[in-house]
Amino acid sequence: MYGLPRRSRALVMGLILFFIGATMYLKSENLAAAAPLQAYYPHSGIRLERSEVKFRADAIKEAYQHSWDGYMEFGFPKDELLPMSKRGGNSMSGWGASVIDGIGTAVLMELPEVVEEQLKFIAEIDYTKCEHQISLFETTIRYLGGMISAYDLLTGPYSDLMEAGKDQKNHHLVHTLLRQSVALADALKFSFNTTSGIPMPFFMLDSKRIKSDDINNIAGIGTLVLEWTRLSDLTGDPQYTTLAQRAQEYLLKVENPEIGEPFPGLLGTNVGLRDGKFLDSYGGWGAMGDSYYEYLIKMYVYDPRRFRRYMQRWVQAADSTMTYLTSVPATTPPSNFVFVGEYSHGRSIALRGSHLACFIGGNFLLGGQMLDNMKYNIYGLQLVDGCRATYANSRSGIGPERFGWDPNLVPSNQKEFFEKNGWYYGGEIDYRLRPEVIESYYHAWVVTKDDKYRQWAWEAFLAINRTCRTEHGFTSVSDTSREDGGRKDDKQESFWFAEVLKYLFLIFNEEGIQFKEKIGFVPGERQKWVFNTEAHPIRIY
Repeated sequence: MYGLPRRSRALVMGLILFFIGATMYLKSENLAAAAPLQAYYPHSGIRLERSEVKFRADAIKEAYQHSWDGYMEFGFPKDELLPMSKRGGNSMSGWGASVIDGIGTAVLMELPEVVEEQLKFIAEIDYTKCEHQISLFETTIRYLGGMISAYDLLTGPYSDLMEAGKDQKNHHLVHTLLRQSVALADALKFSFNTTSGIPMPFFMLDSKRIKSDDINNIAGIGTLVLEWTRLSDLTGDPQYTTLAQRAQEYLLKVENPEIGEPFPGLLGTNVGLRDGKFLDSYGGWGAMGDSYYEYLIKMYVYDPRRFRRYMQRWVQAADSTMTYLTSVPATTPPSNFVFVGEYSHGRSIALRGSHLACFIGGNFLLGGQMLDNMKYNIYGLQLVDGCRATYANSRSGIGPERFGWDPNLVPSNQKEFFEKNGWYYGGEIDYRLRPEVIESYYHAWVVTKDDKYRQWAWEAFLAINRTCRTEHGFTSVSDTSREDGGRKDDKQESFWFAEVLKYLFLIFNEEGIQFKEKIGFVPGERQKWVFNTEAHPIRIY
């Protein structure tokens, strides 16, 4: 081994250390039958008092109300609040993204006055008109997913929320959510009119021009099927799921696997709209690939009968990830953190990660629970620990946008930091109000019921509240390596409402989980809900 280059030695040593500690479960296909999860991953012993849990849930509700009040005063009806300059911005088609992204969380928090405001606005949106460039991916996960989710919630376990209001017209407003979902899908569906049936990712609504030689990425193709299928199931009109599933077929069965599938189930990134063939062999669980893998197992949750093939492809991707992309930082003494690398030029592994990719721990836990397979549960918890390290060891208490653990690429001013913590800041050191680490905490808590993950979520919230809170809302910050988070970058993302605050609230909302129909994944019970990638809960088929 010592004849190998230093980079190769470090990688080999890291893998050896990992497999020594993990062999007992990584090679097992049926650990669930052998022993409960705590036999492999012991409970921390941390237990929170009920009063403390309620206090934290109320604090998160206050953060939502603070953010919403600031948006309504300075940002409405534009897509998002720019809290430092006290104005609104349009980065998501200009249809009021924060309203639609925020309604599901307001329903779960049982804020009827806020929900009524949101419903009245949504009912008046004209989805046939848009002056801005539209992203099919973002519009699907935020707008279409947000409206369908609110419809499912308000006609299901939260049907009494609006009936308790003063205006009986609210009942009618709830049903406009489905009508508006159809209107939006009908306005967008022309984008699938390409030679291959793979949709055009960006377009201007008024021109309706399709360029057959353009490309799309696997997240842009594979993160439509849940929302469009749910719309078909609600309306009885199969056209929406047919469009999404036709595009998805190019990812389920790759036309040119020698380029597009460097590892079984793990794909390249970009696909040609003309013929559906892959154009490259790089990718991973980060940007432009992430939610494709996420939706494979979530479609199986949504309907195991129709989407068994999706689950099988997820298993392929998950097993390849564990076999080929697993990495442990080569520090002295050795780190015990597990990270997932990225691949480029086929099978070349880059030891770098991103905040976006930190949803992976939660996704493995979802897969482990659905498939009753302990190896995915254990691996998922290890990945949660790794992403937790980027928060716990950062001076701000928040993980950066990008990080790495390649001992040959450590910046000279971070060598001591890397040896101590097992990772280093990887260029982009800002925090954009992203939810992925907290999302994985949520799944870890649901699966283990270990209040350690609630404590980690609370610590993350306190750090975000300290660094990102402004007089009129919350904003992204420029430098997570600084205790104060650096410069406030003046943008309150709509997914702050949809994802961060929702996952935080659900982690601490014991009363709602106990007395309402259970939202999200509940181990040992038949599932009733699944989250889309924007954390909008969708009722399963």
